[in-house]
Formats: sequence, structure tokens, C-alpha cells
Amino acid sequence: MTPRTGLFISFEGIDGAGKSTHIEAVAQAFEAQGRAVTRTREPGGTPLAERLREMVLNAPMDALTESLLVFAARRDHIAQVIAPALAEGRVVLCDRFSDATFAYQGGGRGFDWQLLQTLEHWVQQQGVPGTALLQPDLTLWFDLPASVAAARLASARVPDKFEAQPQAFFEAVAAGYARRLAEQPKRFARIDANVAIDAVRTQVLAALRGKGCLA
Repeated sequence: MTPRTGLFISFEGIDGAGKSTHIEAVAQAFEAQGRAVTRTREPGGTPLAERLREMVLNAPMDALTESLLVFAARRDHIAQVIAPALAEGRVVLCDRFSDATFAYQGGGRGFDWQLLQTLEHWVQQQGVPGTALLQPDLTLWFDLPASVAAARLASARVPDKFEAQPQAFFEAVAAGYARRLAEQPKRFARIDANVAIDAVRTQVLAALRGKGCLA
């Protein structure tokens, strides 16, 4: 992979947390400061990864198969979109990244955390073995009680197989996110998503400024 000079920010949270709502506002804030922005998502972001996304979100499969497909999509996404954009000095705003795999497959599905870490190292290695993993410079975790998320999803579009899961599943997913934050606290900013949208946006912009991402 080429050297990175850009800025990589991921947006994480359980379904219904409202993270996607704030990506455009963040993009506009960076563009107002003259930065070039790439908006993308996971699973997805490339034609191949989008096809894999449809399988993961809709086809029945076990947790290992889900994990392998998600990491395969991620590898193509990194190679085709994320790494080139960072090398060009762009700001990459990604709706979910590897933390989501640990939260959904590791937390929600109860899949082996250590094996997920192995897959993460294989897929996100920057160049040669032993070098640092490609990780976001900042991860905004939109933390929302599972009961509130479930109420929001009840009026949403036809749910995919994850959105249709019971509340207990989302509680396990939220616990997975909390575990990732505990493991890598310097990279995370927790956003209280159980408040009015303007208050959430205020927290997001404050986190970006606090981490030195925005002036």
C-alpha cells in the first residue's frame, strides 16, 4: 500500500443509532475547510464489496462465513478505495469499518474474538507483515440503548437480517463495541446518541475538534 497522508474517520453504532445521519454534516465541515472528502461504507464501497454486502445482509449463513465475507469485502475496499484516497491526502468518512465486525459477529453472534483479530491482521496489514494495521484515526461510536434503537427500527424500511434481530442481539452488539473501545480507547470518541439530533451533532463536532481533526 502507498503511504497515507489523509485522515480516516469511521462511524460506528448499532442499527438505529443514527450515525449515518451525521456523515454528510461532517463531510460538509471538512469541505468548508478546503479538504477533499471520500464518503464510503462497509460492507461495501466497491462493486465487489457491494455484492458481498447483499449476501451478508440477506443470505442465511453462520458467523464464520459472515466474517470471511465481510473481511473479503474490506480487503477490496481498502485496496480500491480507502488506501488510495488516504495516499492522495483525502479525508475518508466510512460508515462502519472493522469495529462493526467485532461488534456484530464477535458480540452479536458470539464468534471467536481472537480469530477476528487474526483476520483483521491479515486484511488490514499495511504492506509487509509486522507493520501497523490500517485503522481509523478516529472512530465515532454512536452509543444508544438497544431498546431505543429497536423502537426506531420498528418504523424503518423492510429490515435486513441484522435489523430484524431481537433486542438481546443488539445489547450484545453494543457490548462488543464497548469491548473494542476498552481495547483501543485512544482511537474512540463515544457519542451519546440518545439525545436530540442537534445535541448529537454538537458532540460529533466537538470530538473532531478535540482530536485535532477539525480546526
